[in-house]
Amino acid sequence: MPLHPTLAAMVEKAAALPPMVSLPIATIRSTDATRYKVGVAPDEVAHIEERLVPGPTAPIRIRIYRPDELPGHALTLFFHGGGFVVCSLDSHDDLCRQLCRRSGSVVVSVDYRLAPEHRFPAAPDDCLAATRWAVEHAAEFGADPARLALAGDSAGGNLAAVTALRLRDEGGPVPRAQLLLYPVTDHYSVERDSYRERAVGFGLTRETMRWFWDHYLETASAGEHPHASPQRAASLAGLPPAYVLTAEYDPLRDEGEAYARRLAESGVTTTLRRSPVMNHGFLFWVGLIDEASREMDAACAWLKQAA
Repeated sequence: MPLHPTLAAMVEKAAALPPMVSLPIATIRSTDATRYKVGVAPDEVAHIEERLVPGPTAPIRIRIYRPDELPGHALTLFFHGGGFVVCSLDSHDDLCRQLCRRSGSVVVSVDYRLAPEHRFPAAPDDCLAATRWAVEHAAEFGADPARLALAGDSAGGNLAAVTALRLRDEGGPVPRAQLLLYPVTDHYSVERDSYRERAVGFGLTRETMRWFWDHYLETASAGEHPHASPQRAASLAGLPPAYVLTAEYDPLRDEGEAYARRLAESGVTTTLRRSPVMNHGFLFWVGLIDEASREMDAACAWLKQAA
């Protein structure tokens, strides 16, 4: 099946613009709040607040979304995508509202440090610290600390997977679920078929992914570390049940699916779902593209049941 016509039109329009890799990072970040707005009213949630919580080197900003004022909701830590370099709490505000309302969980979105100012392992260190703080303080915002889930899209899916690994290996707490949305799972030194087949012409490009990784890591060899590339972890046994969503027209498709297969082979209950007409980042178009809305509903239904 071909790329969805709405997405194909977006890709064609974007092709006339300067590529991301040619722009100053500050210029790209300046559009975070508006880049993914679709002109559709955002999902309504009962309460949103921001806090500063302790981090490894400095306070971490988080944004908390509550579906209602009642206690006992699942607690979903959300880590935004953006190649570890761009995007923010604001770029993913609509997505977090959708996760909150449609899954019925309290969503805590984490403003982890970005590269190249803060290279690996700054981002995973922040995500681990924010997760542990949220579990310790869950009752303050209506969440049940025993119902922890980890979620993220793209680079945020990487951070969710890595946080699950570190919680397993570094003393918990124990999550009930991990929701990995078209995740980054391996360094580009391993190029699977989709990296070549979808290298250009479908939105996210192979060149852009290399650019992201080169900003994130001090050296390419750091990509061998499982906290950078969770696909390279010695074992995935004992990790929480996973939902892995991939897109047909995404360079990251095959690495996400390879990670899902390894999880399943390691005894982890795993749901793998490929969206056949979508490209990388398609969940930003919930409310605009029916297929994106259906995939969001399916992911949230899984999260509601799993956590």
